[in-house]
Amino acid sequence: MTTATSVTPLLRRRRPMTDEAAAAATDSALRRLRLPTMRAVLADAVTTAEKEQLSYIGFLAELLLAEVDDRDRRSTIRRVATAGFPRPKFLDDIDYDANPHLTAATINTLAQGDWVRRGDPLCLIGDSGTGKSHLLIGLGTAAAEKGFRVKYTLATRLVNELVEAADEMQLARTIARYGRVDLLIIDELGYMELDKRGAELLFQVLTEREEKASVAIATNQPFSEWTRTFTDPRLCAAIVDRLTFHGTIIETGTDSYRLAHTRQSAN
Repeated sequence: MTTATSVTPLLRRRRPMTDEAAAAATDSALRRLRLPTMRAVLADAVTTAEKEQLSYIGFLAELLLAEVDDRDRRSTIRRVATAGFPRPKFLDDIDYDANPHLTAATINTLAQGDWVRRGDPLCLIGDSGTGKSHLLIGLGTAAAEKGFRVKYTLATRLVNELVEAADEMQLARTIARYGRVDLLIIDELGYMELDKRGAELLFQVLTEREEKASVAIATNQPFSEWTRTFTDPRLCAAIVDRLTFHGTIIETGTDSYRLAHTRQSAN
C-alpha cells in the first residue's frame, strides 16, 4: 500500500526543471494519466493562477475541478445517448397553454427525479397527439441528466425482444438487463393487442422492477379498456397494479396538440 511517506521521496529525487521541460513533462503525464481536460486547460489555468496569485493547492483544485466537471458533462451526454430516445425532447419546450391538462408544478416536481430514486411508476394516459411521448422523453432526459440510467423503448419492440430472447434461451439475461436501469420508459402501450405470451413476458419485466426501479409508460387507453391489449383479465389486473402502486397518473386529455398546431400553421 502506498502512503504519503513513501511518495514524498519520489518528489525529492526530482531534479529542478526549466519551465519548458516542466511543460513538456506535464503534457506527457496528463496524456498517460488520460486527463484530457486538464491538458486542454493547463495553459489558461497557469495564466489565471499567476494573475490571481493562486496557491499551489488552489491551482491544483481548479485543474481537478475542470476535469471532474467535463467528465460529468460527457457522462451526461453518454447517458442521454444510450437511453435510446427516438428524438430530442425537452421539458422546457412544453406548451402548457396548449394543453390545460398539464400543470407546470407537477412536471417540474417530476423533473427533480425523486420518483425515480424511490422506484415509483409513472403513467401517462391520453389520446394521440396530446404530448405523452414528449413528456416521457423530456422526463427521461431530465433523469439521465441527474445521473440515472434510463432506457426508452416502444411496447411492441420490447415484447418482440422478449419473445426472441425466450426463443433463444436468453430471457433471464434480457430481463436482468432491463432490470438494471433506473428508469425504464415504455411508450405506446396499448396501441396493439398483445397475445398471452407477450403479455406474460412483459409482466415478468415489470415484476423484476416492482418497488425497486421505476417504470414510466404512455398509453392511449384508460385502464378500464386495457383488456383490449391484455386479453387475460387476471394478467391485465396484475399489470395495472404494478404500474400504479405508489405511482403518478397524468391524463393528457383527448385534444390533439399536434393536430391543432398543424391547423394553426396552415392558417
